[in-house]
Amino acid sequence: MRFNLVDQIVEVRPGHAIRVIKNLTLGEEYLADHFPTFPVMPGVLMLQMLVEAGAWLIRVTENFQHSLIVLRETKNVKYGAFVEPGCRLEATAEVVEQNDTLTTLKGKGAVDGVATVSARLTLARSNLGDRNPAWQEMDQRLVHHLRGQYTVLRGLANLPADGVHGN
Repeated sequence: MRFNLVDQIVEVRPGHAIRVIKNLTLGEEYLADHFPTFPVMPGVLMLQMLVEAGAWLIRVTENFQHSLIVLRETKNVKYGAFVEPGCRLEATAEVVEQNDTLTTLKGKGAVDGVATVSARLTLARSNLGDRNPAWQEMDQRLVHHLRGQYTVLRGLANLPADGVHGN
């Protein structure tokens, strides 16, 4: 199973912050097991949504320079209210610190202003070609795919081909 938990990117301030939306529906595959009589979004997936939001912020900020952005570390993870089907989970990620390979972000999620998750995340970024020059073509294909996905998530199908847009 592969999860894409961000349904919409609402706002991006490159280098600073991003705001994203997840509309939780009863059709989410994982809700069948978590829990059958009380379906709620698993906490680890709320955290994954913050990771995805942070990754989109990094991609836009760096004009999609890296094909891989992965979670390196989490700190101070806190959970609040449950997220049930029919809820609209809004998440934000703000850059705290950034260097050549790592970005630290502060992420928060809420439903109707009620906190559901918060964490400090460190994401690492790289390219497959950094490990093996023969994989540079794969980096290009991944970046091309990610640019297209960003265009869809932003609802910006009429933007320039690179799909990058500040707001």
